[in-house]
Amino acid sequence: MGKYNVRPDIDAAAEKAGPTLGSRREIEQLPGVLWEGETVDMLATGLYGGGNGLVALTSMRLIFLKHGLFGQKLEDFPLANISSVQWSAGMLMGTLSVFSSGNRADIKSVAKPQGEGLSGRLRMLIATAKTPATPAAPVPPQAGVQDVASRLATLDQLRVAGAITDAEYQDRRTAILNSI
Repeated sequence: MGKYNVRPDIDAAAEKAGPTLGSRREIEQLPGVLWEGETVDMLATGLYGGGNGLVALTSMRLIFLKHGLFGQKLEDFPLANISSVQWSAGMLMGTLSVFSSGNRADIKSVAKPQGEGLSGRLRMLIATAKTPATPAAPVPPQAGVQDVASRLATLDQLRVAGAITDAEYQDRRTAILNSI
């Protein structure tokens, strides 16, 4: 993908992904859709929802981002909500199927090396997250309030930056408030 000088983690993921076409705009816009403290691990390109865009595996979620001339499409799958991943490939390209919250999302035309890497890494993250560990200490109520406040602040930043529309802002704000 080349050097973009966007952010060290994004540049490193772009270097690992190798050459792809038409992803420069999405890579440059990626910092605007990331949450505070979220880092990018892997990148690829693919087709989803009728558009060619960027697939980013981060420390918190799998993101599909398409930034076109007439708007932006962003769909994310929080890692905690992904129940399984399926990879099917032909000679050069394949389809990454993500099962999340009872739904299936197919990201098509992913280059074989990147798709294999993404599916393997996602499987590892899913398995690690579901492995029983020592019981977690109860979260104090204040921590949840701070999380909601930080998510709302990030959402406000996305709207101000023009990364999401007013309608998307209202939908996501409502979803965050309903999660309390």
